[in-house]
Amino acid sequence: MTSTLRLEKVTPDNVEAACRLKVRPDQERLVAPVVRSLAEAYAQPEVAWPRLIFEGEQLVGFVMGFFLVRFDPDNPEDRLRSGIWRLNIAAGHQGRGYGRFAVESVCEEVRRRGQSRVTVSWVPGEHGPERFYLGLGFRPTGEMSGEQVVGELVLTGGAA
Repeated sequence: MTSTLRLEKVTPDNVEAACRLKVRPDQERLVAPVVRSLAEAYAQPEVAWPRLIFEGEQLVGFVMGFFLVRFDPDNPEDRLRSGIWRLNIAAGHQGRGYGRFAVESVCEEVRRRGQSRVTVSWVPGEHGPERFYLGLGFRPTGEMSGEQVVGELVLTGGAA
């Protein structure tokens, strides 16, 4: 399947389709919609890496990475982090490996940029992505980002 999977930049030709992408109704309170992610990316282009996930010509999801961000900019001890800012897989396309592909793609980009750790945060609870991220090797750091659990994956030489 992954041979037909690819990430694409958001462009004038695909932005409307991107904004129509919806997760399952029970997940809407757990992840911001793509339109908000695109607004955040526009406001912070130096750290945001928004990409659409396609299988063939079918839009199946959205992922946005972030690079070299301090979670607490007022704390000089807080280290720079890179990772997954947002992941939205379309309601009818979940459970088919698209999320894993997106996470692995962000991990590759983080590694390409010289970093060795990938950070993600998630809303805990029913229908949340915690099992998904733990299954990919992320481990809770003990930190919280607002109401979200912060997890981290240490990258090795191979695929994440």
